[in-house]
Amino acid sequence: MKNPFRRSIAIPTTALALCFLSAPLSAQSITVVSWGGSYARASQEAYHKPFTAETGIEIRLEDYNGGLAQIRAQVESGVVYWDVVDLELADAVRGCDEGLFELIDLADLPPGADGSSPGEDYYPDTLSECGAGTLFYSTVYAYNSEVITGETPATIDDFFDLQRFPGRRGMRRSPSVNLEFALMADGVAMEDVYAVMDTEEGLARAFRKLDSIKDQIVWWEAGAQPPQMLADGEVVMSTAYNGRIFNAQVLEDQPFVIVWDGQVLDSGPMGIVAGTPRLAEALEFVHFVARPESMARISQYIAYSPVRRSAEALISTHLETGVEMRPHMPNTPEHTQRALRNDWAWWSDNGDEMNERFIVWLSQ
Repeated sequence: MKNPFRRSIAIPTTALALCFLSAPLSAQSITVVSWGGSYARASQEAYHKPFTAETGIEIRLEDYNGGLAQIRAQVESGVVYWDVVDLELADAVRGCDEGLFELIDLADLPPGADGSSPGEDYYPDTLSECGAGTLFYSTVYAYNSEVITGETPATIDDFFDLQRFPGRRGMRRSPSVNLEFALMADGVAMEDVYAVMDTEEGLARAFRKLDSIKDQIVWWEAGAQPPQMLADGEVVMSTAYNGRIFNAQVLEDQPFVIVWDGQVLDSGPMGIVAGTPRLAEALEFVHFVARPESMARISQYIAYSPVRRSAEALISTHLETGVEMRPHMPNTPEHTQRALRNDWAWWSDNGDEMNERFIVWLSQ
């Protein structure tokens, strides 16, 4: 398995055990940082409440919009008040290289539901010494079927077609995924996207495609924004995380339609901020989330799928509505026929440069 994280030293099991014994778990608490909105609520139900019930360790939840700046500032100042952070994979890789995250002994993670080892049970590129993967999610785009009637969008090309589908588009204020969407819509074969992004000509091509809809883009930063923008009619279609759109569909009865064509499939790990004085409790939480039953439990609240093979058999129904969840998972064979797997290595190597270039492009 190709390891996306490059640090190679793991905490010895004996040291980990001593760490857990260093303080009583009762009356302890940790701060877990996540993405807000319906995903944060799902995490509270699937992870936080059961964890507190089992261990007595309270969870303080904070929201953020990604990136390493706040984590870097805490580690460099020595004042660490975040403990566990839900990360994008490319940020986890960069942060691992910078020493921003504690190491995790992979041998101590729980076995698969079928008794398999973590190395066998986790999908490739979802497990490392700096972050244990939790779920697969996708960036898709969606539209409101009460706003777009008659001919409806069906491909990633349609998102960029202002003539056939006039109106404003919602997009995350980030180069990540937007560059990939732009190139696929411009005719680049899915398997060639990152090779094209490796060239100056390819990057210029991606930004030119974004230029074609730039004056119609409404930028979003938090994952909770796209469903609201679609519901309010602020945009006619928007990129979004698939789970957020699903929850708006089933919990709010919103007439949203997901277009899976060209989706960018990614996985999210949880990392422990280096230097936390609550390392034992943070490790306990990461181990709890790494259980196959924990990963499957979150699919009862939102349409994100486990990164452990043995957990997939535990996927059942949406707890509140009874909807069968398996057909809504982003990594089903039907949804991955035209899916691009996010290249964590490319974004780890080029993310800072692309962020700077994107900011310049926005200002022009």
